[in-house]
Amino acid sequence: MPLAHFDGALAVITGAGGGLGRATALALAERGATVVAADIDLPAAERTVELAKAAGSGGTAHRVDVSDAAAMAAFAAEVRESHRVPDIVVNNAGIAVTGSFLDTGVADWERIIGVNLWGVVHGSRLFGRQMVERVNALPAKPDKPNFGGHIVNIASAAGFAPSRELPAYCTTKAAVVMLSECLRAELAGSRIGVTAVCPGFVATSIVRNSTFVGVSADEARRLRERGDRALKARRYPPEKVAERIVAAIVKNKAVVPVNFEGHLFHALSRVSPGSLRMLARVPAALR
Repeated sequence: MPLAHFDGALAVITGAGGGLGRATALALAERGATVVAADIDLPAAERTVELAKAAGSGGTAHRVDVSDAAAMAAFAAEVRESHRVPDIVVNNAGIAVTGSFLDTGVADWERIIGVNLWGVVHGSRLFGRQMVERVNALPAKPDKPNFGGHIVNIASAAGFAPSRELPAYCTTKAAVVMLSECLRAELAGSRIGVTAVCPGFVATSIVRNSTFVGVSADEARRLRERGDRALKARRYPPEKVAERIVAAIVKNKAVVPVNFEGHLFHALSRVSPGSLRMLARVPAALR
């Protein structure tokens, strides 16, 4: 049974200091959820909580590095002790590394896998276990089965489409989609929903904060500015993605492509994967 009512729910959101994480936290807060905003930038997370309170809901901010297993374990334990087991978890924290596979070093791979994949693994495993334990501890109600909660993992349209310029990013996001599908199958018996949300181009700061490999500092600056302008020109705000996340929780959707390119890449990955492979060969500058 999907979680159709957010009033009184407890929602944990990682990467909540801005962009999609903040928009999702506010969308849930506006519907009555208490938000636990986690981000590596504590002041940014605190600002999100201030905005959530202004929207009529309470919340707390936490500084967390999602790639740090021990830090995430401590965070999950603190949420349970200070609040309770969350009803909603949104594993949103993510970064991008841009450049060819041969230019992407081990340290770059470790960093992006740590945030984009391990962060999702830690959040899903730790809070998912709490949700399962809560369901098992409740008395059985055959006429009205206990609802366990909902986990949302933010993937990307890049998880469907290969790219010669984003091999590390695409790899981690494709892994998030598959992880979510596996977890959804495992947790269904505990009535815990799992959704992979796959946005296309969204006006966030992800390009401004990206690591560019294989190019000079000047070229990286130029590419960063061009990419940031392109995202702004797309005019698709994170608030629209947040609304899709809310709807996905209510309807307990499995995979949710968002905006035109999200739907396009998802459809092509199923009906014409060869076309995506051909597109991946074309440098971005020529598209």
